[in-house]
Amino acid sequence: MDEPKLAFTVPRREPPALEVRVNFGVFAGRQVTPAEIDELGRYLLDEVAAVTIVAEDRHELDRALETSVHMVRIEIADGHLPTNDLDRRRLERTLVERAEHWARGCIAHRHAPGLED
Repeated sequence: MDEPKLAFTVPRREPPALEVRVNFGVFAGRQVTPAEIDELGRYLLDEVAAVTIVAEDRHELDRALETSVHMVRIEIADGHLPTNDLDRRRLERTLVERAEHWARGCIAHRHAPGLED
């Protein structure tokens, strides 16, 4: 019997219709917790019918430099966005504002040692 594959390629998919990125780790000095992700989801569901939230650690490396960033991505599928451009722009602004408010609250509540209040 063949062993399951641990690494594999996947076909590229279409990006979400709307993506908001939160540069969480730079300001919090830590990773986001599952409870904080759940809180963000509940906060966003006041504005959209469905949302995908991805917490990721990105490591970019070359021979001279290593960079690590912890980011939170908020993805909204096209079917959950207004069709009117003005309403879509309003929703985009609202989602960014909510994400900022959520992140600031998380950081104020708990941040890595050594970061200024």
